[in-house]
Amino acid sequence: MDEDFEFPSAGNMEMPEEEMESPILKVGEEKEIGKKGLKKKLLKEGEGWDTPNTGDQVEVHYTGTLLDGTQFDSSRDRGTPFKFKLGQGQVIKGWDEGIKTMKKGENALFTIPPELAYGESGSPPTIPPNATLQFDVELLSWTSVKDICKDGGILKNIITEGEKWDNPKDLDEVFVKYEARLEDGTVISKSDGVEFTVEKGYFCPALAKAVKTMKNGEKVLLNVKPQYAFGESGRPASGDEGAIPPNASLQVDLELVSWKTVSDITKDRKVLKKTLKEGEGYERPNDGAVVQVKLIGKLQDGTVFIKKGHDDEQPFEFKIDEEQVIDGLDKAVKNMKKGEIASLIIQPEYAFGPSGSPQELANVPLNSTVYYEVELLSFVKEKESWDLNTQEKIEAAGKKKEEGNALFKVGKYERASKRYEKAIRFIEYDSSFSDEEKQQTKALKITCNLNNAACKLKLKDYKQAEKMCTKVLELDSRNVKALYRRAQAYIYLVDLDLAEMDIKKALEIEPDNRDVKIEYKMLKEKVREYNKKDAQFYGSIFAKMNKLEQARTAAVQQEPVPMSIDSKA
Repeated sequence: MDEDFEFPSAGNMEMPEEEMESPILKVGEEKEIGKKGLKKKLLKEGEGWDTPNTGDQVEVHYTGTLLDGTQFDSSRDRGTPFKFKLGQGQVIKGWDEGIKTMKKGENALFTIPPELAYGESGSPPTIPPNATLQFDVELLSWTSVKDICKDGGILKNIITEGEKWDNPKDLDEVFVKYEARLEDGTVISKSDGVEFTVEKGYFCPALAKAVKTMKNGEKVLLNVKPQYAFGESGRPASGDEGAIPPNASLQVDLELVSWKTVSDITKDRKVLKKTLKEGEGYERPNDGAVVQVKLIGKLQDGTVFIKKGHDDEQPFEFKIDEEQVIDGLDKAVKNMKKGEIASLIIQPEYAFGPSGSPQELANVPLNSTVYYEVELLSFVKEKESWDLNTQEKIEAAGKKKEEGNALFKVGKYERASKRYEKAIRFIEYDSSFSDEEKQQTKALKITCNLNNAACKLKLKDYKQAEKMCTKVLELDSRNVKALYRRAQAYIYLVDLDLAEMDIKKALEIEPDNRDVKIEYKMLKEKVREYNKKDAQFYGSIFAKMNKLEQARTAAVQQEPVPMSIDSKA
């Protein structure tokens, strides 16, 4: 609207009591918006489903008239669209409420009662008091504004929408273009392409915070306050980059050209996988899958120590979770898709450890971080339970149990536990088994849960050990091994009463069981130990309380006697 005709600010108007729902209209149809008399008539349908939100910068063409048809303003006549921030009180309330129901390209006629327009005072000389107004409005476009840090420190205007739905994370490597300016338009830094890790940032804190909200290909304009730029100190000129004064706000044009996803495979940042080329679909190898890969392994100085599947050589094949390759490589490939190419950084704990290892092309020194580039060419997943008939499920469960036993014997308790869990998954749901097969699966469930409980005790996961034993006792309430191992778990969890109950029950069933008798003896020693600690603890507390009481008594004896009150009052 022209400069001498401005809508009143929201400071003179009531704020909306609730969000207005966008009415669903057909062309030519009119409906009321909200409960205050605002009406909308659809003249032309818009595009898609999106509508602008509060804070968005909208661009419209409009013509305003009184109910008798008298025109008082028109952006169309001036040939210049009108821009304003939606929901910020920059226009009359009827506009804020009406335009947020519109789609891009939509044309609508709004009938706005005085309460949502200029009220009792009107806007002399063109709008009389208590005037109902009509506006023919076309929503040309809008720019979404996002307050990234929720403090007004970084406001993001989306200029070009990005693709897909995901955003970069802290570990990801982003490739961006940007231009940073002072508020007077002076360019102080720019790049036609720079790559950085999100969590490490680049140029100023605002860039890293902004890219975490952006999609691939998205272009934005950032309005950055000093606290997310260079703060109170500013920054002197350096090379091609201009000086930034103290407490300077910046405007930054930023484009997220692309990014490479970096995954923390082991959740401790000791096996990192950077995706160089996306794979196909969603499927990934499972434990027991046979994979075929091309790979190159290097040391930090670039020395190649292994190269497989290159130069017309057959792909390198191995089985997941069978210790045929180092643990970090095994875990990383399990998280890849077919056709994916990735670079890996593997710390010594998941590589060749403190001893190092001689490899085909070079020795890997002790405590070496190693680097791989891997392409997953293909994989064949190990069959899951739903791929098998009932007898095959029982056979598969039996095989996993035996694998678990072998791993347990050599002290690989975590891997053994996974085998027992996989065995249980094959036979967990037995509704399709015959009566004879149900007896077989019951025996397997008991054995696998008991053995898994032994693994959990070794791994000091006492809660899970207790759960495994409880599952066994639900199938066989007189299973002495389950009672014995659950008692062990209870002792470590300091549930000594429950431990004693399990041990006594086990001795009722097998009075001569030597292991249970030894455990009972240990339990009694634990009880004595805890009783002694409790006695010392409470004895110490009582001694301190006694000293405090003595001190209070002495103080009272030295103080004057307070006046008494009338107990009958």
